[in-house]
Order: sequence, then structure tokens, then C-alpha cells
Amino acid sequence: MMHTYSPVKTDLSRFSVGDYRVGSPTWKVALWYLVNYTFFYSAVPWPYALKSVLLRWFGARIGKGLVIKPKTRVKNPWRLTIGDHCWLGEAVWIDNLADVTIGHHVTLSQGALLLTGNHDYTRSDFPYRLGEIVLEDGVWVGAQSVVCPGVTCHSHAILTVGSVATRNLNAWGIYAGNPAVFVRERLMKS
Repeated sequence: MMHTYSPVKTDLSRFSVGDYRVGSPTWKVALWYLVNYTFFYSAVPWPYALKSVLLRWFGARIGKGLVIKPKTRVKNPWRLTIGDHCWLGEAVWIDNLADVTIGHHVTLSQGALLLTGNHDYTRSDFPYRLGEIVLEDGVWVGAQSVVCPGVTCHSHAILTVGSVATRNLNAWGIYAGNPAVFVRERLMKS
């Protein structure tokens, strides 16, 4: 293996947020952090309906029947759309520096991470690189799995436990590993 070293090195004192903009007034962001840690990231099992109302107050578009377990975090609710009858398991983290769109009947199991931001390691100022995430209807993101920036999980795809989706998942496919690869087709019974 040949090593080629660049004369330019990472300089975090020059960090840049790149194209990222919070998109809300500072007071709203500060208030959201308080609400997020009080009602969402808390171990207290607050009613699902209350959590849905709070998300809507902060700009999220939420369908009916949302189940949202304790210890869940949402970075920016104004960048979140969730369809009908979705389940968010304990300790789910929606780190949405960019938009996250979740279809109907989607499950995010315990500890799943939707990660819309990364860093551009090719630049010395290490700016954010952002990409929207789309989870279409019927998707299941397994426990402790990660969906990376810019990924679309197409209809009824499954990302198995502990897997990392770095590329789009095809409809009705089951994916496993890091990076996740196609394992087999998802078949369902009525």
C-alpha cells in the first residue's frame, strides 16, 4: 500500500459549518433544546400524543398514530416529516441538520440513528457535509443501525440490527452489515 501525504493538515480552529443553517430564530432553538431534553430525551414515558403536539408546535409535520418511546432525540423538528402510524423506539436519534422525511408505517428500533451530517475530510476547515434522508412507507431500521446522509430507504426496505446504510436501499430489500449490503428480498404474509 502506497502512502501519499498531503502538505495540508486538518485545522479545526478554522472549522466551518459549511452550508448548514439552523433555520429558526435563536430563541426557538434554545426553547426546543429545553423541550427536547424534558419531554423526549427523558426516561419519563410522556404520552405519545403530547410529544406529537410538541413536535408540531416546533414545525414538524406529524401524521396520526405516532408512537415515540423515551430517550428519543430530535435535533431540528422544523426539518422533520413523519407519516401515519410510525414507531420510534427508545433512544432513537434523529440528527437532522438537513431534512428527514419518514413515510407511513415506518419503524425505527431502539438506538437507531438518522445522521444527516458528516464532515468534508478533504478540506482543512472540516466543514459539514449534509444530505437529506428519506424513509419511504413500510421501512424498518433495526436497533443500533445508522442511516447516513443522503440515503433513501425505498418502500419496505429493512436495515438489520447494527447495520450502516451508506447508499440507497432498494424497495423490499433486506440489508445487513457495515456498509450494508443486500441479503435477500423481503416477503410478507397478510
